[in-house]
Parts: sequence; structure tokens; C-alpha cells
Amino acid sequence: MKYPTTLLLALAFAASAAIASAATASDNWDNNCTKCHGADGKGLTKIGKKLNLKDYTDAAVQAKMTDEEMTKAITDGVSDNGKEKMKSFKDDLSAAEIKDLVAYVRKFKA
Repeated sequence: MKYPTTLLLALAFAASAAIASAATASDNWDNNCTKCHGADGKGLTKIGKKLNLKDYTDAAVQAKMTDEEMTKAITDGVSDNGKEKMKSFKDDLSAAEIKDLVAYVRKFKA
């Protein structure tokens, strides 16, 4: 089956636009995470201290977290006793962006 050139060009343009619109892990961290977790991942912001957030630079903290747990937290959010502690990012970030963000958090480990 032959496809018209215009259809193929439109599909290629749509695919490249989707790739171009994906933010880097660093940008996603800066835009979505630093308010609570801090730019350095230590969680020493006003909100981070209030929520008693983990220090992602601590190797022991990182060792206790699996990539799957981080992915679930970013995707579905985190609740504690029915109260939202972290919002869900499933509507804001693609699966690839979430995976890249998990890898970005791993780089904080001292």
C-alpha cells in the first residue's frame, strides 16, 4: 500500500513535534520538583521541611527506594492518611519524562 507523501510528511512532523516538546529531566525537576525537594534534592525547602521529605543526596535513602517506587510516586502522587502529600504528574509528564526524572533523582546520590 502506498501512502501519499503529504500524509507521511504530516506524520513525521507530528512525531518530531512530540519529541521536541518533551522537556529535559533537569527542566522537569526545576519546574515541578524544586519547590518542595529543592534544587539540590535535599528537601530543605520550607515545604520540604514541613512534609519531612527525604534527602535524595543520602545514599542510604536512595538505596531504600526502587525505581518502580519513584515512578509510581511521580505518576500517581503520594498520599499520607488520605491527605495528598505530592500531586500526580501522570497528566503532565510522559512515561519517558518520568523515567528520565527517576534517573535524574538517582544522580543526586552522594
